[in-house]
Amino acid sequence: MRRELAAWAAFLVLVAALPLSGIGSDRYLMLLANVMLMFMALALSWDVVARTGQLSLAHGAFFGLGAYTVALGHKYAALHPLLGLPLAALAGALVALALGIVTLRLRGIYFAIATLAFAEVLRTVALQLPDLTGGPVGISMPPLFDGDRVASYYLAIAIFVAALALSLGVRHSRAHYAVTAIRANETVAAVMGVNVVRTKVLTFTASAVVATLAGAFYMPFITHTDPHDAFDISRSVAALVFPIFGGLYTTAGPVLGTVVLRAFEEYLRVTPPWKEGYQVVYGAVIVIAVLFIPRGVLGLVQRYAPRAGALLGRRPRGSVPGTPSGPRS
Repeated sequence: MRRELAAWAAFLVLVAALPLSGIGSDRYLMLLANVMLMFMALALSWDVVARTGQLSLAHGAFFGLGAYTVALGHKYAALHPLLGLPLAALAGALVALALGIVTLRLRGIYFAIATLAFAEVLRTVALQLPDLTGGPVGISMPPLFDGDRVASYYLAIAIFVAALALSLGVRHSRAHYAVTAIRANETVAAVMGVNVVRTKVLTFTASAVVATLAGAFYMPFITHTDPHDAFDISRSVAALVFPIFGGLYTTAGPVLGTVVLRAFEEYLRVTPPWKEGYQVVYGAVIVIAVLFIPRGVLGLVQRYAPRAGALLGRRPRGSVPGTPSGPRS
């Protein structure tokens, strides 16, 4: 554990020093760096829920909830975006707690459908309340730190650190054994004394808070959003694709997956001839990776560079969330 924590500390030092390397004056690169950190936090938060064996499609909804909470707080109460962050976290926690209590007794695809429906409900509510949310036109607010992307970058690092702490906290505490037992077999976990529903609800709520913080950062950074953007299902998909590509049930996997896929996507998007229809190439690469690298990038690192893999943490075995991983009774 100490070696892993030391590796993460070194990683954070490198990340914090990145603007000092010369890219701090490049607005395009700082935009990419901010968005990269935001998606790292989102991917880590999804992976925490996945450790219980649940396939959540609600993270895009919590992202949008965070964005709208900050925007509405500024519009109606002149609330500074930094003060909007704890308000968004509280809103995310309360909504996730209520949603979790209702839905987390469901398993597999049924839970996934319920969370997808929740995301659509929030999007529809935002569309149907134009006097409050701006409806399809959306809502705007002044830029965070007057548009200083280096200052925003350090706020994004803080949110990433919160996601990192959550992931490592679950991984290196008694909660790890509880979520692993639940993922393997809920019935057996309950017999062993694990409070299955409470563990799943608390894990889901903590994960949702991080996703909400990511959205709360996104809104003042971009300065405008609308229901179709804020509650875009593609963010929920990205939140699950990055950990699966990088390596499920780990801390390093979601981070590796985000860095590799976001960088690859951006390269395709701006480089001819790939930028014409780059989504097709990007999607094909993801499908091939899922089929032929089932343990993700981290699995490859641990196989061919075991010393580096040991620093990044061992990937627990287990099935993809939402698929059977043991006998049900």
